[in-house]
Amino acid sequence: MCGIVAYVGNKPCQQLLLEGLKRLEYRGYDSAGIAVLEKGKLRVCKSIGRVQNLEDKLEENGGLSGNLGMAHTRWATHGGVTDINAHPHIDDKVGIALIHNGIIENYASLKTYLEEKGHTFKSQTDTEVLAMLIGELYEGDLERAVQAALREVTGAYSIAVICEKEPNVLVVARKGSPLIVGIGNGEYFVASDASAIVSHTATAFTLDDYNVVKITPEGFHTSTIHNVPVTPRIEQLEIELQEIELGGYQHFMRKEIYEQPKALRNCLRGRIDVKEGRVILGGLAGLAKELTKLRRVVLTAQGTALHAAMIGEYLLEDLAKLPAVAEYASEFRYRNPIIEDGTAVIAVSQSGETADTLAALREAKERGALSLGVVNAVGSSIPRETDAGVYLRVGPEIGVASTKAFVGQVCVLTLITLFLGRRRFMSTEHCSELLKALDSLPEKIEQVLTQDEAIRKVTEKYCDRENWLFLGRGYNYPTALEGALKLKEISYIHAEGMPAAEMKHGPIALISEGMPAVFIANRGRQYDKVMSNIQEVRARGGHVIAVATEGDHEIKRYAEDVLYVPDIAEPLSPMLTVVPLQLMAYHAAVIRGHDVDKPRNLAKSVTVE
Repeated sequence: MCGIVAYVGNKPCQQLLLEGLKRLEYRGYDSAGIAVLEKGKLRVCKSIGRVQNLEDKLEENGGLSGNLGMAHTRWATHGGVTDINAHPHIDDKVGIALIHNGIIENYASLKTYLEEKGHTFKSQTDTEVLAMLIGELYEGDLERAVQAALREVTGAYSIAVICEKEPNVLVVARKGSPLIVGIGNGEYFVASDASAIVSHTATAFTLDDYNVVKITPEGFHTSTIHNVPVTPRIEQLEIELQEIELGGYQHFMRKEIYEQPKALRNCLRGRIDVKEGRVILGGLAGLAKELTKLRRVVLTAQGTALHAAMIGEYLLEDLAKLPAVAEYASEFRYRNPIIEDGTAVIAVSQSGETADTLAALREAKERGALSLGVVNAVGSSIPRETDAGVYLRVGPEIGVASTKAFVGQVCVLTLITLFLGRRRFMSTEHCSELLKALDSLPEKIEQVLTQDEAIRKVTEKYCDRENWLFLGRGYNYPTALEGALKLKEISYIHAEGMPAAEMKHGPIALISEGMPAVFIANRGRQYDKVMSNIQEVRARGGHVIAVATEGDHEIKRYAEDVLYVPDIAEPLSPMLTVVPLQLMAYHAAVIRGHDVDKPRNLAKSVTVE
C-alpha cells in the first residue's frame, strides 16, 4: 500500500532515493519522507502530498548528504495525512528511524506497554510503535533488536531501519508485504517494488516472510526473526526500465490501454497451438491429471480482479462444464466456506500481494483446496504460496486503475478454461476455433483504439453528469461492473454496473431525463433481451451509449451514441468491449481535470484489510 526504497553504498543517496520514490508513488501519495545518516547523525525530512513536495522542501533546506538512507511514500491507514504521521518515524531514546508498509495489528497493546516504560508518542500511527519497540529492545545490535521486536508483533510488515549508533548498517525485514534487495557493486538497494531499483541493478533477491536482512557496504546477512541463517535465492529482475516510463504518453493509464494488444500477444506467446487445438501452460502441466478430476472451482479476488474472476466463472461453466463461483475474497475469508474434495481455488491478483485475496487463499488451502494463482507480478506472495499458477506476462502496470492487467487476467482464465475443457468435454475443432479467435484479439483491440477520438467526443457530451448506469448481460455483465468501476475510480462520477435485466427491479427508478446509460450490446445470445432493456431506458428519458458489434446499424435507431467493436466469439468479447469503457473513463477524468494515475484515496496494491 505504501512505497519503500533504501540504499547503502558509496554514493550520495538523496537523489537516488527520491528517484525511487517517484517510481513508487503509485503505491501511495498522501505524504512522503526521507531519512539519511549524515556524519553519523539522523537527518529527516517529511512532507504531506506528493513526492515533489518533499523534493521542494529538501531543496529549500539545503538537502541531505550521506551514503546510507531510506525513503517512503504513504497511503494513510493509522492517523490522518499530516507531517507528523508521515514516515520515517523515530524512537525517543536511541536514534532509530523506521519506515513501514503494512499494519501492526497489536500496536495498541504494545503502545500501552511502551508508555508504561516512559516512551512518549508524537503520531497516531502503528509504525511509530514499532520504532519505539525496537529502541526499547536495542542493546548495541540493531539486527538483534529488530528480530526481537518482530517476535512481539502481530500483523503484516515490510520495514527498513537505520540507527545513529550503527552508521553503516541498514536492517530490513518482511512478513506479508513485498520487499526486495538489489545487489550492486559495493552497494545495495532495497524497495517494495522492482520498479524503484531497476535503473541501478538487475540482480536481486526477494525476502520471504519472517526474513531479516542486515546490510552494510561490505555485504549482507539474511536470517529469520529467530536468528536462523537463511540463504536467499538471487535472481535477475524481469522488469525493464522502458516498461515503467511514460514513453511519450501523458499518463500511464493511457499508455497501458494502448499496450493491451502487445500485452495480449505476450500473454499468448508459446501458450497456444491453434492447429492442434491445444493450450500449453507450463505452470499447470504438473497438475494436469489432478485438474482434470476437479469437481468445483472457486475464484477469489477483489476489485477489478474480481470482475475478471466473474468472467472466469462464466467461462468455466460454459466451456469446461465445470461448476464455478467467483467470490469477494474479503467475504470468503470470514465465512465458513464449504471446500469439498475436488475443489480448486484460483486467486486472481495483479500484484500478487492483495491482502484479502492472500488471506482467502490461505483459508482455502487450510481446508484442503488445490490452490492456483493468476498473477502479474513475478515472485510476489500469491505465486509463492499456491500449488501452481499462470503468470499474466502483460508487463508492469503503473496506473492505479487497472486496464491491461484486467484483459490479461481474462485471457489467462480463458486459457485455463480451454486447458481444462479440452481435457474434459471440448472437441479439438471447438478448441481450435476459440484459439484462432483468441489469437486475433490483439489486432481487433488495435481496431478499437483507432476510435479513441470518437470515444473522447462521446464522453465529452456526458462527463458533466454525476450519475451513470452500465448494463450488460451474460459474459458482459462483469464488463459492465468493470466499466462503472473505472469511471468511479478516476473521474469520481457515481456509476452503477449491473445485469441489464436487474435494472427494472428497482434501479429503473433512478433514470431521469438525460441520464447516461452505457449498454454493452454486442451480438450474442441475449442481444434481443438487451435491446428490450434499452427501450425501457429510452422510454424514461435516459440517453443510451451502446457498445455494439461492427455492422449493427439497427442499434443506431435506439441509442444516442454507438461505439463499435469487431465481431468475435461471445466468450471472448469482454476483452474487446471493455476497451471503449476504459477510454471513456480516461477521457472523463482528463476532461474533469483529475490526476488520472493517482486517484484520490486509492493505491495500486492493497496490502492491508
